Amino acid sequence: MIKILLIASLVLLVGCSSSQNWGWYVIDPRTASGWTNVKFLISGMGATIQISLIAAVMSIVIGLLVALPGLSEKRGWRYLNRVYVEFIRAIPLLPMLFWVFYGLPIVFQSMGMSIPIDPFWGAIITLAISDSAFTAEIYRAGIQSIARGQREAAQTIGLNYVQTMRYVILPQAIRRILPPLANQFIYIVKMSAFASVIGMQELTRRANELVVTEYRPLEIYTLLVFEYLILVLIISAGVRWLERRMGADERG
Repeated sequence: MIKILLIASLVLLVGCSSSQNWGWYVIDPRTASGWTNVKFLISGMGATIQISLIAAVMSIVIGLLVALPGLSEKRGWRYLNRVYVEFIRAIPLLPMLFWVFYGLPIVFQSMGMSIPIDPFWGAIITLAISDSAFTAEIYRAGIQSIARGQREAAQTIGLNYVQTMRYVILPQAIRRILPPLANQFIYIVKMSAFASVIGMQELTRRANELVVTEYRPLEIYTLLVFEYLILVLIISAGVRWLERRMGADERG
C-alpha cells in the first residue's frame, strides 16, 4: 500500500511539473532546489514522531491512572474521575496548548519555581493531557467488558486487587482496547500539527515556512498531506500486525 502511494505521488508530480498552471517544481526531487525543499519538509517528520510517541506513552499511563478511580465502588473516586474526564474533554486542543505553553510557566513562577517550557515539551504535555481523558474512557470500557466471574475467580485463588488487575483483568482488556488505542495514537499524530503554532519545527511548521518562501501553498501542502497519510498507513499496518500477534482480532 505504501509503495503504491509513493509511486502514485511521483507520477502526479512528474505529470504536473510541465504545466504552467502548477508549481510542482518546488518539490520536484529531480531538481536541486526541489530536492532541497523535499528534504526540508521531511526533516520535520522526526519531531512529529517523537512528539507523538512520547505523548502517546504518557497518555496511556495517565489514562490508566484516571480510569481506575472511575471503577471504584466509592462515589468520591468516581466523582473525581468524571470531573477530570469531562473537564479535559471540554477544552479544545489549541487553547489548552496556549495555556500550557504560555500559562503554565507563570503558574510555576507564582509557586516559586522557575520551570520554562519549550515548544517540544509544551506540545507533548498538551497532547498527553488532552488524549488521556479519551484513553481513560477506553480503559474503563475495556475493563468493564471483562466478565465479573474473572474477578471472582481471581479472588478465590487469593489474588488481591492489584494482582487481579495486573494478571487477570488488564491483559484481557488490553487485547480488546488495542484498536481504539491505535485510533487515539493516530489522533495524536494528526493533532501534533498544532505544535507548529508555538514554533515547534515539525512537519506542519516546516511546510508553513516553505510556503512563505516559495509561495506555492497547494503543492507544498499536498506533499504535507501525503506525509501524514504515510505515517498513518504505517501506524495502521503496525497495529494490525500487533493485533494478529496478540489475538486481538479474533472473533467469537
